[in-house]
Amino acid sequence: MRKLFLILGVGLFLTHFCTSTGQAEENKKLAQTGFQFLSVASDARATAMANAVNSLEFGSAALFFNPAGMANMPQFIDLSLSNNKWIADINHNTFSVAISPWRGKYGVVGVSVQTVDYGELQGTVVADNSLGYIDTGTFSPSAMAIGVGYARALSDRFAVGGQVRWVRQELGEATIPETDTTTTRVDNRLTPFSFDFGTLYKTGFKSLTFGMSVRNFSQEIKYEEEGFQLPLVFTLGVSMNVLELMPFKGPQQALILSIDATHYRSHPEQLLFGLDYRLLNLVSLRGGYVVGNEEDNLTFGFGFSQFGIVFDYAYTPFHSFANVQRITARFSF
Repeated sequence: MRKLFLILGVGLFLTHFCTSTGQAEENKKLAQTGFQFLSVASDARATAMANAVNSLEFGSAALFFNPAGMANMPQFIDLSLSNNKWIADINHNTFSVAISPWRGKYGVVGVSVQTVDYGELQGTVVADNSLGYIDTGTFSPSAMAIGVGYARALSDRFAVGGQVRWVRQELGEATIPETDTTTTRVDNRLTPFSFDFGTLYKTGFKSLTFGMSVRNFSQEIKYEEEGFQLPLVFTLGVSMNVLELMPFKGPQQALILSIDATHYRSHPEQLLFGLDYRLLNLVSLRGGYVVGNEEDNLTFGFGFSQFGIVFDYAYTPFHSFANVQRITARFSF
């Protein structure tokens, strides 16, 4: 009976969000948030699984998805570095480190860093001439986020976590006409704080786990006139090693199925599906699919692990842009 209730609960969970995703397409939400770089994931393992990792234990990299995912970290220290060759020659880089001094007895402390290199852009000012503008030379916008997080397992089944991040985005200076003969220079820079919260619940049935997170919660901010918030997102996730349901016993292996339902402030809801096949804790083959996304809905990747060192790679084909590749290196001991 207990198994039946669990299966029914998962079914209702997925049915509800599939229905919500379909209805959201009728009333799309667009351009309601800023600082969109916070929505771009760089971790290769996560992106190879379509970012469906909200209910997975993820070491220090959990700070970019669900902070509670690092609460049961068995190692003393876990470190992760990622590079994301994003569209339009934009580079995203992330770094995270988590320390568990007492093997999680008093919690796990972590630090996360996210940076963006947009390259050089050409600046212009509106002018009354044949071109309609004046060339002001090149400028280099930038963005970064630095966070401190904490997670703790309150029991052998339930864990909580949170993170506060200092976020900075600089779009360069702008020249604004005040009169026909005078102008003023404005420095387009904002430095708000954002907050992330998350929980992880192990049901006790095999490895079935549920996760919940709220990311990028912030006050309203503005550059000049129109106010906006950071890209707030609510996520519910469920995951399980589905090979535990099989009667046969083979080599040491696992097939992790992970499903996340996301509710965004800036665009319609999405349903994320991820698969991670692991063999002998040495090799992983991964794939993912996003319902409600037409550009980068398919993802692929693989990983190798040995002696506490992990290398992950993810490949995402875009329909309208160049394909995206991500690499991640992890170290733990």
